[in-house]
Parts: sequence; structure tokens; C-alpha cells
Amino acid sequence: MSIIVHHSRVSPVSRGRKRAKSKRSGLRVVRPAVTDVCDCPSCSGVDLDPDELVGSLLSSAAELAEVDDPLDVELFGGTLLVAGQLADGDLTEALSNGLVPAVAELATAESVAVLLALDAVDGGLGAADAAERLIRAGVPAPAWASELREPVKLGQCQRLVAADADESLLMCTFERAGRSHGFLTYVDHADCDAAMDIMLFPVEFQDEILGEIRKEGPAITTEILEPAEFRWQVEHVLDARTVHDRDGSGPELPDGLSDAEKPYHLLAALLRTRMRTLPEPSRPPAQHGAGSDRNRRATLELLAQLQAGTSQRGGFGSKLPAKRKKSDPAAPIYQIKVGLRGAKPPIWRRLEVPANTSLARLHDIIQVAFGWADGHLHVFETAYGDFGVADREMGHRAEAPVTLEQVAPGVGDRLQYTYDFGDDWTHEIVVEKVLDRQPGAYPRCTGGRRAAPPEDCGGIWGYTELLEVLSDPDHPEHEERLEWLGLDSPADFQPDRFNAAEITRMLTRR
Repeated sequence: MSIIVHHSRVSPVSRGRKRAKSKRSGLRVVRPAVTDVCDCPSCSGVDLDPDELVGSLLSSAAELAEVDDPLDVELFGGTLLVAGQLADGDLTEALSNGLVPAVAELATAESVAVLLALDAVDGGLGAADAAERLIRAGVPAPAWASELREPVKLGQCQRLVAADADESLLMCTFERAGRSHGFLTYVDHADCDAAMDIMLFPVEFQDEILGEIRKEGPAITTEILEPAEFRWQVEHVLDARTVHDRDGSGPELPDGLSDAEKPYHLLAALLRTRMRTLPEPSRPPAQHGAGSDRNRRATLELLAQLQAGTSQRGGFGSKLPAKRKKSDPAAPIYQIKVGLRGAKPPIWRRLEVPANTSLARLHDIIQVAFGWADGHLHVFETAYGDFGVADREMGHRAEAPVTLEQVAPGVGDRLQYTYDFGDDWTHEIVVEKVLDRQPGAYPRCTGGRRAAPPEDCGGIWGYTELLEVLSDPDHPEHEERLEWLGLDSPADFQPDRFNAAEITRMLTRR
């Protein structure tokens, strides 16, 4: 599991413009990036290089000392610890036996910040003692250190119940040093009471969230739970999910994310930390699978709509149509055309995908179809709101629970997909036909035109300039652009190349 700082290959044209637009990323949480391919000792068989790991971690933590909210600090530490847990514990052991002493030895302000972040979510690593020694030796502590030490106080614990459903919601709030936040945990009682998803939300949105829940659910009532009982309930549903994840029966999660980046695992780790501040339950843990037919509750669709909280304007957006049920007939096939806005000559793909394809999966399909590298943020803009990686500040709701047919119910319906908020590659998506399912694998590409532009070339206008530069051997930037593309000759650049069968083969391997 490599802890890295991500560096994209950026063209000379777009480098300055991306820097100017960096605030659009909406990344509130400072945390290590984790590669899609795990090369931890357990998976690779290669010994962990402590020096490389320490250097990468401290580089990615350069902004950690400057964050305002200690909750972001806990999420930073939680990301690293979750990576270790999902790597069979090898990285977790390396943290306490190797990484913590190595970070402390550097004796920098970044070292103190990282050590305090690790201790915030796992007090058994010895990170707090190491940080305290550095602070006594004169290394400055981050401004948030004192606030992080303040006790976390429980607000209210409640369970939302609907008698004719198979799900429930467990909600709790906490306050520390004047800052409040809450957790909303979705529980599937038809699946051994396992937790399906978790949402972290600012308490100022609690009343609005509760209002939406009661509006959506049939005769939903609220049960106020004692702290010890609430802890028992939460730990029970988290433990059930852990069992399912280990045996491979857990819910399908979005493709294209490494395990430690999937928000459930990170928020589950933080929620467990919060539960340890509550009184110990008086009754023993429930056996796995017991009581799965109890307490029918509110729906998964509701949490999907609430995921990412409210938009920047404070609203929830239009209500999504209901998702197709397992008991419904098989989803038809959508023929969609995806065109790159502003491209002249046009650049487009015609794709056949099941109508119930999730937007997270559609993101992967478009990435393959256009040859993008999935190294930047993205968003789907629909009549029902914006969907992508959940981000309250940007108004993006979670894309994974939402299907294509929910946001584009019929022929002629449209949505937009924007990739890379610096270059702004905007794709127009239209449903052309609704087809019967035919033999063969889906998704597949049945038509299109021209290769997509190189990633990070500066958007459509930058791509137009790139084509001009490559076509003119006397242009002063001609050789520089060839070198940036990794080409020996302009003849190696083939903007008119397109092969639908090749794209289909790549899609079937995903």
C-alpha cells in the first residue's frame, strides 16, 4: 500500500491554469492518497521501505498542520490506519514498530502533526508519547492540537424506525470545543443487521435531514436510545459488515477506488473511535446473523439521496425516481451517445449499457471509452442534482447508489459528465434508444469518432493549439510538445484513430 503524493503529467499550456483553478477541487479533508494497486508487504512480498514511506507520508501531510477542524485530522489518521487494517494488519504493525519512531526521529512540525493524527484514531501506537517528547524538545505543535485534546461530548442517540421496511437508520451527534458533527448509519436487517453505509454530516443540517427522512418513509418514528444501548447497536452492525467484507459477501462498492479510499471503511473507523467514548454495553455482543428479521426500517434509497448532505445552496435537489427493485423485470439496454463538448471535428462514442448501470460504473465506462486516466475529479450534472464523489461543499451527492435510468428515465433524456475541473472535459450524454437485451456482454461500444485528447493538455482550446503545434515542425514548442507526449515523430500522434472493438474488449476486462 503506497502512501504517495499524486503528481499528474501536466502540459506546459495547462500547468499555470490548473494552479489558478485549484480551489475548485473542493477537497476539504487532507489525507494521504492511496494507489489502486496495493504493494504492501502482504500483497507484494517486498519488504516495506520505512524511509520511503515516511517521506511520502510527510509530503502528503504538508498541509495537515494548517487545517482548521480537528475532524479533518482524525480523517487523515483514519485513512492510513484503515489501509493497514485492509492489508491484513501488516501496515498497522509497521506503524507502531517502525513508522512512528521513524516519523518522530525527523523532529519536524509535520512529524508532530502526523503523530497526533495517528493517536487521535488509535491510542495504542505510542504516537502521543512520541509527539509529546518532540513538543517538550521545542518542536512546534499545530494550532489544532489543544482542540483535538478536548473531550468529545455525546449529543443525542436515536434510531429511526418504520414498521414495514427492512432497514433502519442509527443517528448520533457529538460536540468538541464548540464544533459539532453527526453520523448516520444505514442498517440492512435482511442482511444480518449489517451496516451498509455511513454518512458524516454537520449538525446544522440535522433537522433538515430528519425532515427529509420522515417525509420519505412510511410512518417513521424515532426511538431515543441510552448511550450504552446505542453503542451496542452500532458495534453490532459494524461487526456484521466486517464479517461480510471478509467473506466477500459485502455490498458492491464503486470501481476505481482502492479499499482505503472507500468512504465506508474510513467513516466506520472514526465511528468506532467515537463509540469507545460511550459507556460499555451491559449485554454481550450479538452472534452474527441473529435477529436479522427484527426491526424493519427506512430505505437505502433515502440514504443515497441524503449522501453528501445538502448542496452549497442548502437544498436537497429534485427527488430521484425510485430505483429498480430486484423483483422487477431485468433492466433494458440504453443506447447512449457521449460527445465531447466543443470538439471540432466531433469526438464521440456510442455505447450500449444496462439501464440500471450505476453512475459510478458509468464514470468508469466513459473513462475507458475516451482513454482518460481517472486522475482527476469528476461530476455528473443531472436534472436531479450533481453526483460524483460525495462533497457537501461542492454540492456533489454520492454517485454509487444512483443509476443511469434514475437520472435519465427515457429516450431523449440528457445529462452532462465533466472530468478534470481544470481542463473541464465536458461530455454531453443523451439516451438515443431503449433496446432489448441481446446475447453477449455489456457494456459495449458500437460506434464513435476520433481519439480523445491527451490528458492535461489544457482543455479543448489547449488541444486545438496542440494540434497546430504538432502540425508545424518550425513551431518553437514543437519538440517540447513531442517530448511531453513521449513521441519520436508527429506521425506517431493519431488524433483520428478510433476502434470500437478495441474499446469493447477493454470494457469487458473491467
